[in-house]
Amino acid sequence: MLARTAVRTLRAPRPCLWATRPYSTPPPPPPPSGPTPTPPHGTSASANQPDAPAAQNRSQAGPFTLKAGALFVATGVGLYFYFQNEKQKVHERKRMENAAARVGRPKIGGPFVLTDQDGNPFSDQDLVGKWSMVYFGFTNCPDICPEELDKMTTVVESISKSHQTDILPVFITCDPARDDVKAVKTYVKDFHPSLVGLTGSYADIKKTCKAYRVYFSTPPDASPSDDYLVDHSIFFYLMDPRGKFVDAFGRSMGAPDVVAKVGAYLDEWREGGGSGSWSEASA
Repeated sequence: MLARTAVRTLRAPRPCLWATRPYSTPPPPPPPSGPTPTPPHGTSASANQPDAPAAQNRSQAGPFTLKAGALFVATGVGLYFYFQNEKQKVHERKRMENAAARVGRPKIGGPFVLTDQDGNPFSDQDLVGKWSMVYFGFTNCPDICPEELDKMTTVVESISKSHQTDILPVFITCDPARDDVKAVKTYVKDFHPSLVGLTGSYADIKKTCKAYRVYFSTPPDASPSDDYLVDHSIFFYLMDPRGKFVDAFGRSMGAPDVVAKVGAYLDEWREGGGSGSWSEASA
């Protein structure tokens, strides 16, 4: 009897420990005591941080902010006013240069009546309505006159190509005693095909030279058989379509420089609607 009771006692079930204890979350493991391990290559360390999505959104939005936009607008406005100011300075400088060019500009040119290489009358009115270049020389000139007429030919041809404007070249002799119509006609054939050669009496040549302020030393009573030298001013004159003197080009100025200046005068004439800074020139 005692033996069975002992057996039953031994076989009696034991109470479950987890059922008798209140439920509790197991404590988290302690943090590692060593340095924080470096994430594998290609993995962002901040990917597991709570603010990673916000940082990613900011990077996707780009660098443009309200402050950057205001700076961009301010820079654009500043550049606009800067270039407007520079443009105004250029116009003012050009206006002052044009005004200065009118001061002291000599009055060159005037009425004349001479005879061309074909024996026809030719006057200053034949120059009106076209640009012209007028050179004074003589047919027996050994080198200077041919050089200047060649240069004038180069200028006329260059301007015709660059500005589609024909300039009429004119040669007026300073030696009427030897340069008759026949001599002038033979002479001008060696230069530009449009070159007009003019001659006349000594009185007419002198009057024309005075109008253009050209010096020449031909004796008034010279005859074709006389042996004498002719000294004269070495310039050719640019005249506008209204017969106004524009500029004079001397021997020291090469053809490229003359072409550049003449081209600038033509541009100014077009921009001014048919007038230039020389149009109001006084005597």
